[in-house]
Amino acid sequence: MPSNRKIYWALGILLVLSAVVRALIAGSIELGNDEVYYWTYAKFPDMSHFDHPPMVGLVIQLFTLNLRFDSELFLRLGSVILGTASTWMIFLIGKKIKNAAAGLYAALLFTASFYGFILVGTFILPDTPQVFFWLVSMYLLICSLPDESLSNQSRAYLFFSGLSIGLALLSKYHSVFLIFGAGMFILFHNRKWLLAKETWIALLMAVMLFMPVIFWNYNNNYISFTFHESRVGMTDSGIQPQYFLTEIAGQVFYNNPVNIILIILAFIALLRGKEILEKPYRRLILWMSLPLWIVFVSFSLFRSTLPHWTGPAYIGFILIAASWLATPSTKEKRLRLIPWPAAVALVFILAVISLAVTQIRYGWVPLKKWKVEDVSADLCGMQQLGEKFAPMANWEEDHFLIDKGSPIFTFRWFPAANFDYYVARPSGRKVYALGSLERIHKYQWINRIRGGMKKDADAWYIALSDDYEDPVALYGKLFELVLPSDTIQITRGRDTIRKAYIYKLINLKEDLSFIPHDSIKPPAKIDTLAYFIVQIRNNPDWMDILQKRARDKGIPLTEMVKQEAKKMMADHKDMMDLNSNKKNDSVKQIRILKDDGR
Repeated sequence: MPSNRKIYWALGILLVLSAVVRALIAGSIELGNDEVYYWTYAKFPDMSHFDHPPMVGLVIQLFTLNLRFDSELFLRLGSVILGTASTWMIFLIGKKIKNAAAGLYAALLFTASFYGFILVGTFILPDTPQVFFWLVSMYLLICSLPDESLSNQSRAYLFFSGLSIGLALLSKYHSVFLIFGAGMFILFHNRKWLLAKETWIALLMAVMLFMPVIFWNYNNNYISFTFHESRVGMTDSGIQPQYFLTEIAGQVFYNNPVNIILIILAFIALLRGKEILEKPYRRLILWMSLPLWIVFVSFSLFRSTLPHWTGPAYIGFILIAASWLATPSTKEKRLRLIPWPAAVALVFILAVISLAVTQIRYGWVPLKKWKVEDVSADLCGMQQLGEKFAPMANWEEDHFLIDKGSPIFTFRWFPAANFDYYVARPSGRKVYALGSLERIHKYQWINRIRGGMKKDADAWYIALSDDYEDPVALYGKLFELVLPSDTIQITRGRDTIRKAYIYKLINLKEDLSFIPHDSIKPPAKIDTLAYFIVQIRNNPDWMDILQKRARDKGIPLTEMVKQEAKKMMADHKDMMDLNSNKKNDSVKQIRILKDDGR
């Protein structure tokens, strides 16, 4: 095995180089949709939020000095620092359960994963603090629960695990699997801890830290829990293999294909009875990892899920793979400082990241010409929009064509947060998102904080070409006039990646006020797939017809019903578009022609 001196030198180089690379990336590309949205958590702090607990907002506040420094680099600085700390923590865990070489290998594999390097270590997401506190909790539980003697040191570790688990819960809800894993280990492998007061104090501490989130949800009709339940609840459409395959493919990419192969080989070695880890450590790691993985993969059989939801489970899997790599084989008894699979994994992730960053900044691969969706465009162009919007809006306002400092209206949490950070923030404007709670999320509360609007007030509306919604259909009933103002070309290199259509909303017809969420009666949902499915199922004659069609086509009745419901949705949308066009014709459209000196 390599000497400890060499291992610590390699670890130090890894920590420094990865931090520098991640900091360079953090400062060189724009914030994504989710990241600018979590910026609102810091700008409008609360005990909890619609989507997640408050920790990601607190991290942003801490590392930006309460948004005193609010560039992309400073907003992501918490990720760069906590991501580096997470790499150190996974090293400590690997060293504890096996040896220093296993710790180094775990740090290398964690760094080589897209989840660890980018999602946790570069982008500012709730996963950043969650993974850090998850790793701290794992370390403290591994240092305590396997101890049959319940020593004072083990009791102290378990006591402090309550603090770290509570902080993990304040980051993301599914950190509850830490409690589940620890509880199952105690019940099945070391029941002595049931009689230790530290066990119950730690549990109480974690619950008490989480109480602000529960209190916030109590005051808001448990809306956050309801929202997440809707994301993972079962549907009546049966098993959907395409969702499952997408989830597995996403996990393979997020965690690096090389890492996945190593994890599979390590599990095969375990199944064959190879002792790559002491049983107590192996059991505890699996209890904290496998249930989470099984639950979310099971959800993916029925509905669309996101691959990073299983990210914390792969921390445990990486530790097992690292321990397997650190177990000398009969062919090669001497361990390498950096095993070749880890080197291949690092080369792969660096190659992918290099290609991705250059594509985001320069768009050198013409994906649109090849009819391939270019997701890299989501991470560029908003800053350019803000820079081009400001002089155009100032000209219109200076010539009294719209009220000075008019806010920006939009219809969903994104692009609301994008406009808020890149367009409205530099010019001191407000952004309002008008729509259902399911669409505007935290902006339901932000709207109330920012206050209502008085009659005859004006506003801007920005419609993006790749996310267009008709302003007349959205706001035609609220304002007397909806006037086109300008079109902004958003370019990358020589290509136009999107257009922003700017509209003026003139003369608000009535005062606009934003009332608390619990006093809002949700509108009847007449445009959802579920609504039309219910209409079909409640009509016996219709169901008989569809049953015959399904039999003729050889497809399940549920799929036939779903297809028919989608046709009804399309017909409903066409009818709404027709009505919108009629309204549009009734609204006087004025194009202001500006002189060349504008």
